[in-house]
Amino acid sequence: MRFSFRLFLGLTLAASANFSSFAATKPTKPNIIVILSDDMGFSDLGCYGSEINTPNLDRLATEGLKFTQFYNTARCCPTRASLLTGLYPHQAGVGHMTEDSGKEGYQGELNGRCVTIAEALKPAGYSTYHVGKWHVARNVRPGGPTYDWPIQRGFDHCYSTIEGAGSYFDPSTLTKDNTQISPLADPDYKPEQFYYTDAIADHAVRFISDHQKENPDKPLFMYVAFTAAHWPLHAKEQDIAKYKGRYDSGYEPIRKARFEKEKTLGLIDPDWDLSPMWGDWNAVPNKAWESRCMEVYAAQIDCLDQGIGRIVEELKKEGQLDNTLLFFLQDNGACAEKIGREGKGVRKAKPTLAPIPRDTLLFEVQPKQTRSGMPMLHGPRTMPGEPDTYMAYGQAWANVSNTPFKEYKHWVHEGGISTPLIVHWPQGFKARGELRAQPGHLVDIMATCLDVAGAAYPKERNGVKTTPPEGKSLVPAFHNKQIKRDALFWEHEGNRAVRVGKWKLVAKGPAGKWELYDMERDRTEMHDLALQEPKRVKEMTTKWEAYANRANVLPWIWKPEYGAATNTIQQKN
Repeated sequence: MRFSFRLFLGLTLAASANFSSFAATKPTKPNIIVILSDDMGFSDLGCYGSEINTPNLDRLATEGLKFTQFYNTARCCPTRASLLTGLYPHQAGVGHMTEDSGKEGYQGELNGRCVTIAEALKPAGYSTYHVGKWHVARNVRPGGPTYDWPIQRGFDHCYSTIEGAGSYFDPSTLTKDNTQISPLADPDYKPEQFYYTDAIADHAVRFISDHQKENPDKPLFMYVAFTAAHWPLHAKEQDIAKYKGRYDSGYEPIRKARFEKEKTLGLIDPDWDLSPMWGDWNAVPNKAWESRCMEVYAAQIDCLDQGIGRIVEELKKEGQLDNTLLFFLQDNGACAEKIGREGKGVRKAKPTLAPIPRDTLLFEVQPKQTRSGMPMLHGPRTMPGEPDTYMAYGQAWANVSNTPFKEYKHWVHEGGISTPLIVHWPQGFKARGELRAQPGHLVDIMATCLDVAGAAYPKERNGVKTTPPEGKSLVPAFHNKQIKRDALFWEHEGNRAVRVGKWKLVAKGPAGKWELYDMERDRTEMHDLALQEPKRVKEMTTKWEAYANRANVLPWIWKPEYGAATNTIQQKN
């Protein structure tokens, strides 16, 4: 048979064309952005029942998925440790806050046996960025160790606060990569008014833009940790004005309206009982101040949503939105802490304290004054919102935020650990605006990121054997398939829980008795079945104890009486 060069050339070109077509349509690794908010309740987003204006998050939910049974760890530091590492918080060394309690599970910083998402994704070709609150490090001062800061834990660049809270107008421990700066003396970022929620969003946008210029062929991973809506109640006046008078009718009408909206949205079963209302509006002595607290809180969430909208718009502008896996979730339930709600401070006409230079670094979570010399004000004699105020919105409004659940941040009843989870990824799944009821946990975020990136969890870090991850990929749930797992576990300050299928066993405080609830019939935890199901209680208690022993929860640092004095818990960050 005579060989035809023309035929060969034709076949070669056809094959090349087919290969080029295949190569062009072959999906690349997705960008991954994890957005975490702070101290918000289950019902605080419009798409989860709220009257607060959150159109950008609502749109992401409409174009993506809403999970109805996703969980955090009930507190800021443990949640961040768990999300970043795919481990339960005690396994990562952050079973409580950032103090070293002398036990393996309570070291107060990420240990050397865990790997962050950033550390795991970099070998898979990702550029990595962190913006916002870090709060998994013991060391916060310049000149000291930085091994537990973002850059040393796998991030290429960061713009963050190493500490856990502070003024929105002048945050402490602001850090660019490994250099701490004053937010008011930053040569590269000079807004007309510094406001941390805006600064976080603006730097997230900048990182996306810079990444596309400098590394267009690489996917990015970005962890965006807003401080909103953590105390203090600080917001811009134009955002507060949107909610003027909205909360003058008090707690109960807002809570009932959210409850009904949640039913309409399909987030909760109409047959569930609404947990008890906390707070009597008729007994509130200063209703204008109390209403203003919620107005400012709503404004903080409104501004958060605006910032997320700018991040989404930048992804669109860069042509990256469709191939970006975007998560939004919250670090714990609503916060009932009493910070700044007591006091008799009244604003003075002029500063009464020595001013602080604009380039001075600040390290106080609860500052005593503004830079201009105005004393920090607390209590109902001054309306919250301005830079010289430092207050929280209180237990009654937190009860509203957590509709329909009971308890709050700190506790592991549903009000403490339930979070919205919005997932948006146009190229990753076909579903739009659907609900997902599969129970999930923070530990699943790492597993999901590794799954979609084709990355592996390293077996060693700096020559030290790592703790195997605990989570399950959520990708099956994206396609409405089940997530196979044995159980989910919690412990914080002696509050503890285990969930197996539809059953949840939970206890309040180290000495608290176990309560048993059927999450399908009674997720608001109003009907304790422990006495009716002693065998199940025993089996689930055994599971929890096995987890607690293997995951460095035990020996814990709590005395039996810890948690009885609520104010002791509530005065901690």
